[in-house]
Amino acid sequence: MDLKTIRKTKTELELEITGEDETILHPITHILLQNDDVEYAACMADSPLAVKKRLFIRVKKGSPEDVLKKAVKYLEDEIKLFASNFEK
Repeated sequence: MDLKTIRKTKTELELEITGEDETILHPITHILLQNDDVEYAACMADSPLAVKKRLFIRVKKGSPEDVLKKAVKYLEDEIKLFASNFEK
């Protein structure tokens, strides 16, 4: 996976992600949209077969980087919990 910052402002962050598909980006977007500090979040691609995807985040308050880190950490914890419960 390759991440490239396309645009970054105080309230917005747009990343270009190469080598990943919606399998990881949709859950991240879903968690972002549950955060009250997030005004808008979306995963986009020029076509369904495009290798490059974009993740766009706009926040009401706080930093877009921090809310993204929080969303990824939440998903990481959920996956670990799932794996732990599955192994039992």
